[in-house]
Amino acid sequence: MKYVGKYDELKVTKVAEGIQRRIVKTDNLMMVNVEFTDGPTTEPDPFHSHPHEQVSYMIEGEVYLFVGDEEKVHLKPGDHFAIPSDVPHTIQRLTPVVKLIDCFTPLREDFL
Repeated sequence: MKYVGKYDELKVTKVAEGIQRRIVKTDNLMMVNVEFTDGPTTEPDPFHSHPHEQVSYMIEGEVYLFVGDEEKVHLKPGDHFAIPSDVPHTIQRLTPVVKLIDCFTPLREDFL
């Protein structure tokens, strides 16, 4: 197992135009560095949910976070959020670049 994931050495996965991610993981926990360069967006991304628990940390940029039927929340660098299993959620990017860290348990096999 590799214990260190240097940002510039991690495999880059292009998710879509303007969205890429880098992953470091153990057997039971996954950290995903996500970089969006397609903002600002005029609408939120489609809602999605997954059986994984998720906690996230905003590194750069600003977003609106939408969770279930709750009011949207404006997030900026330094803010955190947590999403329980199977709860619909999404974001809308408010700045040209958004960088965040997502952590998941169990592992997102669909990301590997």
